[in-house]
Amino acid sequence: MAPADLPGRQPAAGELARAAARAAGDRLAPPAPVRLGDVVPAPERVEPDPAADFTLPADVVVRVHPDPAARDVAEQLATLLRPATGYPVPVTDTLADPAGGLTLTLAGTGPDIAGPAAGPDIAGPGARADGTGPGTGTDGAGPGARADSSGPGVAPAPVADPDPGPAGTEPLGAEGYRLDVRSDGVRLTAATPAGLFHGVQTLRQLLPAAIESPAPVAERWTLPGGTIVDRPRFPYRGAMLDVARHFFAVADVLRVVDHLARYKLNHLHLHLTDDQGWRIAVDARPRLATVGGATEVGGGPGGCYTAADYRRVVRYAARQHVTVVPEIDLPGHTNAALTAYPELAPERLAPPPYTGTEVGFSYLDPADERTYAFVADVLGEVAARTPGPYLHIGGDEVFKVPADVYARFVERVQGIVASTGKIVVGWHQIAPAGHAEGRILQWWGTQGDDPVAAEAVRRGARLILSPANHAYLDMKYAPDTPIGHDWAGLIDVARAYDWDPGTHLDGVPAEAVLGVEAPLWTESVTSLAEIEFMLLPRLPAVAELGWSPRRTHDWPAFRDRLAGHGPRWSGAGIAFHRAPEIPWPAEPQDAPPIPTQPHPDTTAGAAQTGTDHAPTPPR
Repeated sequence: MAPADLPGRQPAAGELARAAARAAGDRLAPPAPVRLGDVVPAPERVEPDPAADFTLPADVVVRVHPDPAARDVAEQLATLLRPATGYPVPVTDTLADPAGGLTLTLAGTGPDIAGPAAGPDIAGPGARADGTGPGTGTDGAGPGARADSSGPGVAPAPVADPDPGPAGTEPLGAEGYRLDVRSDGVRLTAATPAGLFHGVQTLRQLLPAAIESPAPVAERWTLPGGTIVDRPRFPYRGAMLDVARHFFAVADVLRVVDHLARYKLNHLHLHLTDDQGWRIAVDARPRLATVGGATEVGGGPGGCYTAADYRRVVRYAARQHVTVVPEIDLPGHTNAALTAYPELAPERLAPPPYTGTEVGFSYLDPADERTYAFVADVLGEVAARTPGPYLHIGGDEVFKVPADVYARFVERVQGIVASTGKIVVGWHQIAPAGHAEGRILQWWGTQGDDPVAAEAVRRGARLILSPANHAYLDMKYAPDTPIGHDWAGLIDVARAYDWDPGTHLDGVPAEAVLGVEAPLWTESVTSLAEIEFMLLPRLPAVAELGWSPRRTHDWPAFRDRLAGHGPRWSGAGIAFHRAPEIPWPAEPQDAPPIPTQPHPDTTAGAAQTGTDHAPTPPR
């Protein structure tokens, strides 16, 4: 409300003058440069009010409900606004809402706004079906820790695509938010800090693209007026970064977290181990880091994350409401581990370090009890450092182990995961193994018909969908893309967008689909610029499939909304592929460099042998 409308006080003359000047300026000002609906992913409900545009004044203040987790989101908003605007943007716990402010409020759990209370991520151990129950904790915390400190809290089933009802009555749940932009201020409301954080990402996109500048810009910082009410379609929305084929420094991983958070993705799957390198230190097995971590594709130096490195990634991700999902690939893709501990190999001989790209030749000996002691040591330590509810055990492309032996191995490892208090995730090749309560299959097939996976769902499994011919971000955009592969087909932005997770797999109902994940394998990817080039602009396409209601999916509209993000990425120094099917604005002169040369030592071999997850029958 305007200062003159506040009850119980008489505004000072200077305050009245500022309000009058602001009102006069608003009447003369042009419309906001961004439309309320120009958001990626598309919001569930958008109600524009062109008469209610709000321009940030130089003395703008962020006001926040006095809750530590909510205040942290407010601090992140202020940090986002300060560089480009040059404004001080203080954060205050004062609940009063005078003109010109940005107010963040955590609502209660009443039916008018909140819906189910925030609970553990995808209904972890002890969770109730409505998403409530013990949280997953912070860095290393166990069951019973606060849900608001553990990253995103989400319900166990995807939100359907119903009529959302009258504005103001929507149950926002654990990740939803309501954003009201009025001419005298902005209010962001959510039931949880995760919802507030997602709302901040929307607010960020509604400001002019120059908001991404690291230095002050002369700009009219206007938000389009109206109301957005928003919540995700699926609770699990993620991307995978393969750090095993090529090792990437912690700073690069944190930058990937930034990209996920910008588009409301809430899980980072780290592929930590493979034939070419072991990337996480294990105190009980020190040679995994010193020996297993010393190689990578092409013969580079490799690398390994210390326990402190990994905790840094987990904490950084949690602050942006992203849950880390670590993968220890078992029993195959283990050459690096066997080089470090040859007693685990079937022949008890250390294989030479491997720097190529073939798959399916290595495996731990499933007949030796030392294998299971090793698995328990590794998974126990990784679980203790991981506050999220999941441990990913891989399970793919184990070509040299008989199917019955493989199934018994997976069943035993599922039990080891359960003993750590985590939920097991595996590639869909683990489907034939006996069901473990809560288990999740990550499906990466290229056909919509998989009876084995569908049968696992009937036995109680749930699915994360990563169809390789739509969601694998290591696939080339076009035949002349300088890096990447094409065994699953070429994936331009339109193809990345053109599928529906709720109906993609025959025999799998939408309620069995937790969500989507876009993997980036790195046989041919060697730098942060190349990671960004392969992620963008396809990552926002997958993000929209995971977040937005199905009724909002429209390729021409998405293409036009996505085009406005090119200047944002350029302004932030982010490399991206200027896909020809997107009507990008003119490219600035100082656009970040993008990859221009292939890597003969990696792409040639991959072209001959395929890459991780080349299509093979389920095993």
